[in-house]
Amino acid sequence: MPTLHVLRVFVNEDGEWGNQLGVFLAGEQVPEGQRQQVATELGFSETVFVDDEGQLRIYTPSVELPFAGHPSVGAAWLLEREGAASEILRPPAGEVPVRQAEDATFIAARPEWAPQFEYRHLDSPAEVRNLKASALTGNTYAWSWIDAAAGTIRARSFVPEAGIVEDEATGSAALALCAQLDRPVTIHQGHGSVLICRPVDDGRIEVGGTVVLDEIRECSRVN
Repeated sequence: MPTLHVLRVFVNEDGEWGNQLGVFLAGEQVPEGQRQQVATELGFSETVFVDDEGQLRIYTPSVELPFAGHPSVGAAWLLEREGAASEILRPPAGEVPVRQAEDATFIAARPEWAPQFEYRHLDSPAEVRNLKASALTGNTYAWSWIDAAAGTIRARSFVPEAGIVEDEATGSAALALCAQLDRPVTIHQGHGSVLICRPVDDGRIEVGGTVVLDEIRECSRVN
């Protein structure tokens, strides 16, 4: 049976929160025709299948994505941990450079690869906290400044078009927001996840943070 690693990506300094991610490092052990079903049954916001030469296939519970931030960061961290580090990941959207820095892992991607969101700038963190998912009809990234001078942001992400009511930490939306603001930012998203973003060369935005491994198990969902 294929081995599944369960991570949390973009945890805070205490190793709490972060967005759960399922990773199959030997992606070839899961037939392509079964991958969507496996991702649906696992129920993580994203599940990653790593194929040869850093190629990634990324699935939500309902669709395959050409790119996503927290799966790319998580896969890069896990490959490094397992002694198979890759300087470039290759999701369907294109090449994604990887950088390791102390306890954080960073990837650099193009903001236009992010799913379409309505970026809703609210007046205060309290307004972000009180926003109801039931009041939204499409993909929405709601945010406010915690401290504009320091570049700290409070955010929440709702992705119903990908089958995700609320995403705990959304790297692709964070890097797109960073591109709009054109400055380094630290985003506190969801219950307590932390994402670090900054513009880099060639129009790319770097997003990263800390990753932890919660579990390694055999996946019985593959026939």
